[in-house]
Amino acid sequence: MPSRLARKLAACEFVITAEVAPPRGCDPSGFLRAAACVAPWVDVVNVTDNQGANMRMTPLVAAGMLLREGIEPVMQLTCRDRNRLALQSDLLGAATMGIRNILALTGDGIGCGDHRQGRAVFDLDSVLLLQAIGAMNQGMDMNGAPLAGASDFFAGTAAAPEAEPFAATRPKLVKKAAAGARFFQTQAVFDPRRLAAFCDTVRPLGVQVIAGILVMKSAKMAEFINRNIPGLKVPHEVIERLKGAADPSAEGVRIAVETALQCSAICNGIHIMAMGRDEVVPQIVAAVR
Repeated sequence: MPSRLARKLAACEFVITAEVAPPRGCDPSGFLRAAACVAPWVDVVNVTDNQGANMRMTPLVAAGMLLREGIEPVMQLTCRDRNRLALQSDLLGAATMGIRNILALTGDGIGCGDHRQGRAVFDLDSVLLLQAIGAMNQGMDMNGAPLAGASDFFAGTAAAPEAEPFAATRPKLVKKAAAGARFFQTQAVFDPRRLAAFCDTVRPLGVQVIAGILVMKSAKMAEFINRNIPGLKVPHEVIERLKGAADPSAEGVRIAVETALQCSAICNGIHIMAMGRDEVVPQIVAAVR
């Protein structure tokens, strides 16, 4: 049976997702509390995979714990930390556990994170990973050898509507769609006009768009993003708005609500990146719903 996310997008229903980071340790209680906080407000909960190249629990186990709690996950899977053997092994484990939604990512560079002395793998990229997922859905591994049973994954991948120059990114988006991506989950959107142009560009590819909504708590956080996160640029006017606010944290939520409302008229869904502030997710969802 298709996942809830797949069914809703196929029915052209607006979807809302939010992400929760697995724990940095072996105690899952905080992770499960965060997921339980956002789950009643969203359609699925996105489980990140060593986001920002920072070490955390494997998303395979974390997503499995959400399933056990009755919460449908989207399991992120990055190519940075695993070769093709490990990626396929994790996918087989996910399929066996009943995980259906996969977000296939190449992954941030390891130099961004907390283990910079490590070696990145990048045996595959997101396009090749999508192809591997498609093969597994046909009951084959990457080499075309038969598997004992076929998976039923609903796969998506990342996109950057505000990348510069955007035209240079289109060939990769075409490859991702051809490799089997069913939805694009975007990086944080700050300019809805650019999101609209992005949606117009990818609409012929038959891939639906879930816009990333980032909740910032301060100008300092925004400036950190601009210095350290490739492909993501918080506009100057947003930073100035945060600097001038009496309560920058509340202002960040207001900015997220405004952006989410504008994006909801343009794309197929929104993805809320609350950055650990899970208590603000209901406020954003209530405004959009």
